[in-house]
Amino acid sequence: MPSAFLKALSPFVRVMPEVKQPDREVSFREKMTWTIVVLIVFLIMSHLPLYGVDAGAGTDYLWAMRVILASTRGTLMELGIGPIVTAGLVMQLLSGSKIIDVDFGDPEDRALFTGGQKVLAMFMTAFQAIAYIAGRAYGDLSPEQAVIVFLQLFFAGIIVILMDELVQKGWGLGSGVSLFIMTNVAGQVIFNMFNVLNISDDSLPKGIIAAIISNILRWAGVGVSVNTPVVDAGSLFFRNGIDPSIFSLIITFFIFGAVLYMESVRVEIPLQYARYRGMKARYPIKLLYTSNIPVILAQALYANIIFFGQILWNWHQGTNVFLNILGEYETVNGQMRATSGLAFYITPPQGLFSIFEEGSRGFLHVLFYAAMMIFLCWGFSKVWVDISGIAPRDVSRQLLDSGYIVPGFRRSEKVLERLLQRYIPVVAGLGGFLVGVLAAAADVLGALSSGTGILLMVSIIKQYYEQIAKEQLAQMGGEGVTGLLGIL
Repeated sequence: MPSAFLKALSPFVRVMPEVKQPDREVSFREKMTWTIVVLIVFLIMSHLPLYGVDAGAGTDYLWAMRVILASTRGTLMELGIGPIVTAGLVMQLLSGSKIIDVDFGDPEDRALFTGGQKVLAMFMTAFQAIAYIAGRAYGDLSPEQAVIVFLQLFFAGIIVILMDELVQKGWGLGSGVSLFIMTNVAGQVIFNMFNVLNISDDSLPKGIIAAIISNILRWAGVGVSVNTPVVDAGSLFFRNGIDPSIFSLIITFFIFGAVLYMESVRVEIPLQYARYRGMKARYPIKLLYTSNIPVILAQALYANIIFFGQILWNWHQGTNVFLNILGEYETVNGQMRATSGLAFYITPPQGLFSIFEEGSRGFLHVLFYAAMMIFLCWGFSKVWVDISGIAPRDVSRQLLDSGYIVPGFRRSEKVLERLLQRYIPVVAGLGGFLVGVLAAAADVLGALSSGTGILLMVSIIKQYYEQIAKEQLAQMGGEGVTGLLGIL
């Protein structure tokens, strides 16, 4: 029986706009078309400014998390994917702690859980929009302006929810959330590589690749005056500790390699097609079994603590001793930066130099941030296995339904489940732990854009590459092949 919480959400599930499940097999070309359409709409919304506000006024609450949340200041994507991942985080915590009782083996329960999560995302969109306006993110607004801004943020949030649902239900490839994060991070990385619009303190372009090329041209005397000084390589290696540098470029490539390596590590269980004994296959249990989901949820938790901590600080201005534990802030160039409290220690470090600038607290900041990131990624990875249809019981059922068995074992769901139970929970926990280590290291050392964002971008690109390959292979047909590809 569904919990009282899910029952309370069920009336909203019925009236919530919904993207219908495909009632036919969607071709690869059609999936690609819908994915591109969704991406174009996202990019348009990311550049379409909100009507009736001054983006330069007020306070930028999400500055530290914008890359991860796929949000853009002063546009329809102001809230980004924050409401979606926050709703997923809340539902996962409620389910994992058994506060709500859901039988994920029951299709009806799972559908109600998914619908409830979508409704909760709608509520979170409205709540965050109200909190954003009440927190004077755009300065002082008249009641009419506040209503107009709220409606824009709310309906933009609904569109994002529906686009994510459209992609996830099989009309597109992957998930909308992953697609938006990948696009946002990739754009930031390319900008930090080739930015020639802004000039750094060394009189070179801020983009590191552009700076290297410009410096080589200076050395060669091409396109510059004779007395133009050449910046030595050592200065470009760390630069001023803020702008993109050779070191941050190296860290970025290191994360690329580390994620690709971890994506390739797997445990393979031999399979055999029951109808034709000679047809063999392998079921890979990847080291990154839960993919990038734990990192997204951990960052969503951090973002919400920081966001609501900022809102509360604007309200009490340090007069409430207990709320000060959540965080104390100062405003720098329109950005609220945590100076102490929990929010300070969970704010992603802005590279090595920022750690040294923080003094003795800098190392404590790194240790707390890294420990919490690792613990949360491990915990979310363990819980995600149970609620996302990739637990041993789900995989065993899917394998048997596809006509596959494990050689040497009886064709029994319980037997196969016990075999998978030896591997999946352990691999998922270890993968979540290692992803947390890599994400924390990337944020601490600094990279082009957010370190965690780079990790997510690489893993998402790898997933899309694999999914496109599977889709193309599935189009070739073959008995049993499509069923197996659907779960790998």
